[in-house]
Amino acid sequence: MKDSDSGRIMINLNTGSKTLKLEIDKGTSLVDIVKSYQADLPFIILAAKVNNKMEELHKRIYSFSEVQLLDMRDNATNFIYQRSATVIFIKAVEEALGSCGVHVENSLNQGLYIEINGGQKLPQSLITKIENRMREIVKEDIPYVLEMNTKDPKNAGMSTSVYSCGGTKEAYNGQLVPSTRYIQLFELKKYGGGVIIRFPDPKSPDRMPEYRDDKKLYGAFKEATEWGKLMGISLSRDLNEKIASGEYKQIIQISEALHEKKIAQIADLIVKKGKRIILISGATSSGKTTFANRLCIQLRVNGKRPIYLGTDDYFVERSETPIDENGNMNFEDIEGIDLTLFNGDMNALLKGEIVDLPTFDFKLGAKIFGNRITKAEEDQPIVIEGIHGLNQKLTEFIPDDQKFKIYVGPFTQINIDAHNRIPTTDARMIRRIVRDFKFRNYSAQKTISSWPSVRKGEDKNIFPFSEEADVLMNTAHIYELAVLKKYAFPLLSAITQEEPEFSEAIRMLRFIKHFDSIEDDSIIANNSVLREFIGGSIFLE
Repeated sequence: MKDSDSGRIMINLNTGSKTLKLEIDKGTSLVDIVKSYQADLPFIILAAKVNNKMEELHKRIYSFSEVQLLDMRDNATNFIYQRSATVIFIKAVEEALGSCGVHVENSLNQGLYIEINGGQKLPQSLITKIENRMREIVKEDIPYVLEMNTKDPKNAGMSTSVYSCGGTKEAYNGQLVPSTRYIQLFELKKYGGGVIIRFPDPKSPDRMPEYRDDKKLYGAFKEATEWGKLMGISLSRDLNEKIASGEYKQIIQISEALHEKKIAQIADLIVKKGKRIILISGATSSGKTTFANRLCIQLRVNGKRPIYLGTDDYFVERSETPIDENGNMNFEDIEGIDLTLFNGDMNALLKGEIVDLPTFDFKLGAKIFGNRITKAEEDQPIVIEGIHGLNQKLTEFIPDDQKFKIYVGPFTQINIDAHNRIPTTDARMIRRIVRDFKFRNYSAQKTISSWPSVRKGEDKNIFPFSEEADVLMNTAHIYELAVLKKYAFPLLSAITQEEPEFSEAIRMLRFIKHFDSIEDDSIIANNSVLREFIGGSIFLE
């Protein structure tokens, strides 16, 4: 569409519920556009996509554009909210304590876990003072001012932005909201050796979620941090120094050894407790298959002969598959599993009976019998992999004293810097982009487009049950983003601005640009979890 010469232009404005054709003055800001519609929208607008590119609301429009308004329900916009709230927290802490080290560690308990001065424990009175000051800063409506935007020509022109907020200045790996008044909902909670800033759930941006204490997840992240200290790595620059010096080869070996030691300890614990039903669960791209196979090997080292099976073989017949709200077959929810048959088979195996274990034929949409006639010995463990492994409904009729539950996930222990973290969900998406392309011939665009649906299923069927686990296994390698970069970078760079996934591709490129590539990954063992994604796994090929 050609713009007029009168100083007026046309835009298509997507408010989330409808698309409007508008004529506006050239140079009109997104903030001014939002003002006309915010009262009619369910949640506060925090950012917008302009021609599929994520933009802050300060952005001015000079030509015909497709504009999509975004609130916290959008994944990238949720990160903008968290990032902007963190700036307010840092400012309040600096005012209360003076110059100090604020380190954003990881997500936890519906928020961000942050340590101050290396784990200095703050009294509740001081935390309350900081929270009250944060609320004052919100009311003061202090603008976030973009001071500098530097681009790295070596990494497709990816930029790092320096912002100031009332004297507090810091570099951030992404955008912020226009001013502090946009951050209306948050709360501080004293936790462990630090503080948690809690936020609304993206599904319900207008209220704070019920508190859930992820004690085991906290322990897993603390263990991951200790692993990082052991290797002298906590930030991307530390890893880059190891790569430049050639020490990365030793880092790979140490990281792999830590995994093997942890898996061996889990196997020892299972044998010590005499558990028979070993349930393994985790979100997509967590490395469940590799972990399950390596656990079986360690159980054999303990003199056991594990039986390994997956819950996917217990899908109900295709004609009985539940339907989701969009009328599509729902393979994610637990109702898609034949629970009666599964519980019956597992109890029969525990009793030493002969069982005809099914194999699900995905082409036929039916279970096939007769190929796996199995009998378990009296002390033989049964290792079961599946997303519903920690859900009590799956094993409702199996004695609890026979179960051992394991939650598997890449609990990323490396961040860009003290204030810019790498979400575990992003680390998993990078893994999946690489694997989808290599083994399924899927483009990065296709993987990104399906990610919201994947995450929705995880939020319902996996994450709520993580604290049910007896142990959590961290499958992240501290070096892995340096390996995955060379595979993922060209795939993400191939997504053009004409495609809806462009803004998410740019967001992913923004954080992997901070890692130097490990070009030679031949040193990585064929039983490494990373081989599940880059190829060469002894368990999959």
